[in-house]
Amino acid sequence: MRPQLTIVGVHLVFEHLGQVLLQRRSPDVAFAPGAWHVPAGHLEEESATACAVRESGEELGVRIDPQDLRLVHVLHYRDTLGSVPRMQLFFRVLSYAGTPKICEPDRHAALEWHPYAALPTPLVDYTAVALTAIAAGRPYAAMGWAA
Repeated sequence: MRPQLTIVGVHLVFEHLGQVLLQRRSPDVAFAPGAWHVPAGHLEEESATACAVRESGEELGVRIDPQDLRLVHVLHYRDTLGSVPRMQLFFRVLSYAGTPKICEPDRHAALEWHPYAALPTPLVDYTAVALTAIAAGRPYAAMGWAA
């Protein structure tokens, strides 16, 4: 066996009164057009918390202190057999400065709070798995693996 290269995604879970903040992806983007998703991005030669802080500013225009992030879920995900696996890290945001807004209108068409008990559709498939696990207090899930 050989080491497996893995893409790392960092996801932000903003919560308020039992609801989670979701962005609807633009119909023109390559990944999940028109689907709802939490704010997220990929590591760019930085720590996971630095990525979360960067993405919160880029996507939502809010500031987060790395101390106000809590890792709440890890999803080991493979889209299709033979694809590069992904390790998706979900961080709960405990506090932030500013008001979330759409800062990348070419990538996001809407920004809304949704109850965990009534998540919208279409929702990115692995996001649905992760949010369900987070609501149930499960810190880890795997998706797309045979065993």
